[in-house]
Amino acid sequence: MPQNHSIQVISRAAEIMRALAENSDGQSLGQISKQVKLPRSTVQRIVAALITEGFISTNGSSGGIMLGPEIQSLAQAVTAGFKDRIRPMMKSISKETGETVDLAILEGNRMRFIDQIVGGQRLRTVSRIGDTFPLTNTANGKAALASLPVTEATKLIINEFEDWPDFARPLPDLLVELEGIQGGALARDDNEHTEGVSALGFAISDPAGEIYAVSVPVPSSRFARIHGALTKTLEAHQKQSGF
Repeated sequence: MPQNHSIQVISRAAEIMRALAENSDGQSLGQISKQVKLPRSTVQRIVAALITEGFISTNGSSGGIMLGPEIQSLAQAVTAGFKDRIRPMMKSISKETGETVDLAILEGNRMRFIDQIVGGQRLRTVSRIGDTFPLTNTANGKAALASLPVTEATKLIINEFEDWPDFARPLPDLLVELEGIQGGALARDDNEHTEGVSALGFAISDPAGEIYAVSVPVPSSRFARIHGALTKTLEAHQKQSGF
């Protein structure tokens, strides 16, 4: 196989896996083909090879195609060291607040949850490790966007608004919000992503430049009551994190 063709196949496989990373519920061959702008037959051949290697799997109930266990294992290996370093801070935040604490990483144009400390509250919010979330209406997503150069962040925002029109809001308003986060404010989600759930968070970077976000999701029914104390706790840990 010519070298240029081999490189093209690898590039297309990577593009397909990025497309699957944007939707953890699974997609059909037709949906993938449309998103990556490749013929269905080409997508089918590449998907078959990726399934054989464990990088892609199919949902037994729906038949949808999604990222497989092998890609998750590789991702876990890359992030394991940083997770170990950040976990004591997450445990401390959860102990002080009684709330669930999430750790997410910026992957392309989505945030992927990679670790979690479940809080002790009877009414709490818990997301599944490995799930992906948008950038523009989540606390961890906004924190990550604020860590990027404005031009790069703006490109991601516009792409998300085009892909998910229901998320759209005036771009200048969001950029002002991100500017406040860059100035030291915590990122906030006030019933924006999920009705009944609010969150605060901040971003941190590892030595390799990967962007992570620590966030605390809280049922909105008690968010207003604990907002002040939660803000103080997160701000203190943000300053002490040393990352």
